[in-house]
Amino acid sequence: MNEVFKWEFTDWGPNYISFSGANIDGGFNGEGDAQVSNGGVLVVIYANDLNQTLECVVKAGGEISKPIFDFPGGKRFHFCDPNGNELAVWSE
Repeated sequence: MNEVFKWEFTDWGPNYISFSGANIDGGFNGEGDAQVSNGGVLVVIYANDLNQTLECVVKAGGEISKPIFDFPGGKRFHFCDPNGNELAVWSE
């Protein structure tokens, strides 16, 4: 998703990737055979332009799981990245 959110990624081998540039640094551990399942933590990312970000997500290979909808605090949409992780993007 670096082309969507302008994050920088560093591969640390076959099972770990870190990211920066999101006003917070973090990483993803791909070890083990755990399957992605609903009911886990939903990471919600802020965007200035929700419609443009939705278009970028689709162009980058994301699959929209919930189109833009109103919620307390603004609007958001949910998507699954190419690895099957569900994320959300919101805007005021």
